[in-house]
Amino acid sequence: MPTLILLGLGVLAFVVVFGLLARYLRLWLQSYASSAGIGLFDLVAMSFKKVNPTVIVRSKIMAVQAGLGDASGITRQALEAHSLAGGRVPLVVQALIAANKAKIKELDWKLATAIDLAGRNVREAVQTSVYPKVIDCPGRNSGRESLDAVAKNGIQLKVKARVTVRTNLNQLIGGATEETIVARVGEGIVSAIGSAERHADVLENPDVISKTVLARRLDANTAFEIVSIDIADIDVGANIGARLQADQAEADTRVARANAEGRRAMAVATEQEMIAGIEESRAALVEAEAEVPKAIADSLATGSLGILDYYKLRNLQADTDMRRTIAAGGGPAAAAT
Repeated sequence: MPTLILLGLGVLAFVVVFGLLARYLRLWLQSYASSAGIGLFDLVAMSFKKVNPTVIVRSKIMAVQAGLGDASGITRQALEAHSLAGGRVPLVVQALIAANKAKIKELDWKLATAIDLAGRNVREAVQTSVYPKVIDCPGRNSGRESLDAVAKNGIQLKVKARVTVRTNLNQLIGGATEETIVARVGEGIVSAIGSAERHADVLENPDVISKTVLARRLDANTAFEIVSIDIADIDVGANIGARLQADQAEADTRVARANAEGRRAMAVATEQEMIAGIEESRAALVEAEAEVPKAIADSLATGSLGILDYYKLRNLQADTDMRRTIAAGGGPAAAAT
């Protein structure tokens, strides 16, 4: 009986050892052959830590073969810690290898892992830092064909630009993205054209736009560094200034017409008031003339006016009527009549 127990324990130990060897021996041999420095017990411990030993071993081998060892911060413990934090270990190692080959000294293990954990593609960032990429302005997804700006003489220009950028690894964390670069460059181009006295000046020297925009340091606080801004195309648009002047003239005309109509209405009202005043005065005159015969009769009755004086007054009145008729154009015939 004790022999059977010992035999069973031996078989169980053999199965366990065989299982471990079958799972980790190949990885350990790869690590040993490449001087990665990962032992067999380290591989077993990774399984208990929920770390994929295959990813760690291959990443460590890549780093060692590329000349990046523990001195570069790429240790087994660092790889495991980054994997447990949810990072993409192979991607970070590949980025560090590419940066080392390109002699980009600012990228180290700490910065690379921070960029990776921030959600950025650190390998793509290194590639863009080595090989700058071109961004269209306006963007292809913006739905606009060109950037429209108006010079001081009122002529509209339609501009298409291409911005060459490379990654600024030190500002990749928290730095603005491509959309910010496109927006700032577009604003700078519109401002540069708007400050030009004549649109012909911009057409003659398109590089004035590039120099003006580059001088404004539009890549501040972004994840990119602007290498160059190239004007791909410039087209002359509408005469916005003339259109605005025409619209303003039309508006001024409508205002002047409204003011003139108001003045005409006031003149008509004043004329009606004057006509009413004339009629009122005429009525008063008729009323006064109606009192004259009464006054003459009273004067004759009281003796204040003699008969000779009365005839003199009638002659004077007739003479006055004749003079008024002649002055009105009636002539002597009309006066006699």
